[in-house]
Amino acid sequence: MLAANDSATAGLQQWCSARGIATPATIVAESDRSEREEASPAIRAALGVGVQEPLAYRHVRLRCGDTVLSDAKNWYVPARLTPAMNTALETTRTPFGTVVRPLGFHRERLESLRGRAAECPAGTVLSHKAVLRLSDGRGISFVAECYTRGNLAKGSH
Repeated sequence: MLAANDSATAGLQQWCSARGIATPATIVAESDRSEREEASPAIRAALGVGVQEPLAYRHVRLRCGDTVLSDAKNWYVPARLTPAMNTALETTRTPFGTVVRPLGFHRERLESLRGRAAECPAGTVLSHKAVLRLSDGRGISFVAECYTRGNLAKGSH
C-alpha cells in the first residue's frame, strides 16, 4: 500500500484499516518539537535548496491506535508551504502528508531497503528515503522512513 500512494500517511492509514490494527484507522504524528537535526548536503541537493535556504525538521512516530507504524525524519522547505500548513506542522499532531495534501505533491522514492537502514531504530522491517515534489518538480520534503514491526501485527479483521 505504501508504493501505491504518494503519501506514506495515506498508505499507512489504508494498511491500518485493512489489517484491523485500530478502529478508527487514524494516523497521528507524535513528535519531539525540541529535536533538531541539520540537513546534509545530499538532502539539500535532493530538495534543490542552497545552504542559506531555511529548512524545518520534524522527527515523528506515526501511530495508529496504540501501534507505532513508522519512525520518520522529515526535512522540509517552509517557504514552499502555506503559512497555515507551517503552523499546523509546528503545533499539531497531524501527519505531514495530510497537512500538505492540497499541494498535490508526488513522491519520488530514492531508496527502499528491506530491513533497517543506518538511521533507523532497532525493530525496523522496511526503510525508505523519498522526496515529495510539487507538480513543477520543486522538492518540499525529504523523508527518511523506518517502518516498524507494528505493521506486521494482525488485528481483529
